[in-house]
Amino acid sequence: MRADVDKLCRHLGYRFIDPQLIEQALTHRSVGGKNNERLEYLGDAILGFVIADALYHHFLDATEGQLSRLRSSLVKQDTLAEVAREFKLGDYLHLGHGELRSGGQSRDSILADGVEAILAAIYLDGGYQATREVIQRIFTPRLNKLNLEAHQKDPKTQLQEYLQASRISLPSYEIANVSGDPHDQLFRVICFVTELDKKTIGQGSSRRKAEQDAASQMLAILRHD
Repeated sequence: MRADVDKLCRHLGYRFIDPQLIEQALTHRSVGGKNNERLEYLGDAILGFVIADALYHHFLDATEGQLSRLRSSLVKQDTLAEVAREFKLGDYLHLGHGELRSGGQSRDSILADGVEAILAAIYLDGGYQATREVIQRIFTPRLNKLNLEAHQKDPKTQLQEYLQASRISLPSYEIANVSGDPHDQLFRVICFVTELDKKTIGQGSSRRKAEQDAASQMLAILRHD
């Protein structure tokens, strides 16, 4: 049974004029009918803009690349899923039977999409300023913990630049296998640098994380050769 949506709204600090908007934001496409898929699209754009604006004014000496990496750290799926769990969003989601059986209410992608959809619903219900205030309440503590040194280029980007500087062909990535339940998968990815006849195997809860792990290992090997 779904939790009381009014409690979620109190946690968000926003009261909806049109309750149907929050209901739509909490309805996954697996249910069919009017769902949150379009709201995710809008919420993603609004969140990205508000965070970009906040970072621009907070880090006055940061370069464009640094600001982009900081923004990515705040709006990425992992962070949004973390936010969702703070609000126990999984308790409020309306999922189809298949998604419920497979643990969709705790899956990072569904939780992150739900956060974006809720932000879009707030925007449609109360406008930009109301949405901005909710985003600031949620993300300001995280923004205040950021620093430029801790958010350097990710391992895949570093590896690519390292190889380019050495005039070596770029690496390739290949999924070795995927194991675990649909809501708790483990990806293993191979990173190949064919020209140097080297490969590493990374793992993570998503393909992206596994690729980053493999790239990080490859960088360590190349830098110590």
